[in-house]
Amino acid sequence: MTGRIAFQGELGAYSHQACRQSRPEMEAVPCATFEEVIDRTRAGDVDLGMLAVENSTYGRVADVHRLLPQSGLHIIDEAFVRVHINLLAVKGTTLDQVKRVRCMSILLGQCGTFLKDHNLATLNWTDNAAAARDVAALNDPAEAALASELAGEIYGLDVLARQIEDQSNNTTRFLVMSRDPDMTRRADHMITTLTFRVRNIPAALYKAMGGFATNGVNMTKLESYMVGGSFTATEFYADIEGHPEDANVKLALDELRYFSSQVDILGVYPADRRRD
Repeated sequence: MTGRIAFQGELGAYSHQACRQSRPEMEAVPCATFEEVIDRTRAGDVDLGMLAVENSTYGRVADVHRLLPQSGLHIIDEAFVRVHINLLAVKGTTLDQVKRVRCMSILLGQCGTFLKDHNLATLNWTDNAAAARDVAALNDPAEAALASELAGEIYGLDVLARQIEDQSNNTTRFLVMSRDPDMTRRADHMITTLTFRVRNIPAALYKAMGGFATNGVNMTKLESYMVGGSFTATEFYADIEGHPEDANVKLALDELRYFSSQVDILGVYPADRRRD
């Protein structure tokens, strides 16, 4: 499809890379916050939204999990993006000239070994691509940024060191959000994402989960969140393998609904090939 897809960050952000990878034919539109991505998608200013939800090294993106159930949007795809962290500096710079790097704190924890080995000071920045943009504007060989190669291309920076992340499988999972759901079976391997609140009875969660076990449905994610700031009201977010029309998934969801006061399906979509 053609159109526009919104992402959080500046041009050159890893979310921008996710847009290029997942929807290369669409115009990528930068947004300052996750909320802006959701608002612009819901309002129809853009056709789709791209949201980061978790990183294999850092863990979940808590803000997005909090926003998803109330977003009014539907998940129609996922994208696994291999996050290669690169040291970027103004053209002609050598590694020994760099004294300080800037990036979001989330990246600092993913390449600590390289930073320590090269005795580099760090500055916490609001966005990795913005760090690259600002380093380009400073035009100082002592200043560098940690970001994607895409950011280096956009802002005219040299790559002084490639793929400096500590973990060789460093990957971020993104979700493609739409105003309209797509429940069609578009692949053999489908993922269903849902939220639910169990009834206030003894062992309700245990019994609700039993339906997935007895029907052979693989649950790949289960997380809990307080509802309305209450310690006694909890909502659960889950990813399961399969389509709601699959016989075993249907039975598991029926049992879940019996022990739950609320069940909402956020999306049904093909599993990204990198998931396996």
